[in-house]
Amino acid sequence: MAYLTEQQLRDVGFKSLGRNVKISAKASIYDPQLIEIGDRSRIDDFCVISGRVAIGRNVHVTPQCLVAGGTMGITMEDFSVIAYQVKIFSQSDDYTGLTLTNSTVPVKFKAETRSAVRLCRHVIVGAGSTVFPGVTIAEGCSIGAMSLVNRSTEPWGIYQGTPARRVKERRKDLLELERQYLLELANDPI
Repeated sequence: MAYLTEQQLRDVGFKSLGRNVKISAKASIYDPQLIEIGDRSRIDDFCVISGRVAIGRNVHVTPQCLVAGGTMGITMEDFSVIAYQVKIFSQSDDYTGLTLTNSTVPVKFKAETRSAVRLCRHVIVGAGSTVFPGVTIAEGCSIGAMSLVNRSTEPWGIYQGTPARRVKERRKDLLELERQYLLELANDPI
């Protein structure tokens, strides 16, 4: 995987860009002036990132993901990750047939749902999952592969299915590992 150089990253024109960020040369970035990326985050091959998007520190967007922030925005907090082919939307067309649909149609002929999405700290969304507008995935949640997240979650749960539902509790051992990692970083900064 070939990553953009530091100069190429600066030239993209992000709203803000942290240190030691890695973005694949094969990723597609739209509206970079609306996109914020924190330290040590990574975006891999064949991802599409567009609209208002805020990516925290140590976030990983794996290959073939879609992060469509639109006007309302998507926030991915520190240590969150989305696995292969995850799709996150902050807006969606009305599928009832009462209005027209798609991006080629003026807004006055449409009835889109527009609502911000938030992935809180230590969230992991499994491969092939979809996250709908207005959803907050609470701290520490993991979402099983191929799940449809159409409602917000409660902290530290494991969710799966279509629609996703809580199936068990998620352990918090990773918080101690985070503490150790951050101590090491403080002693050996980027």
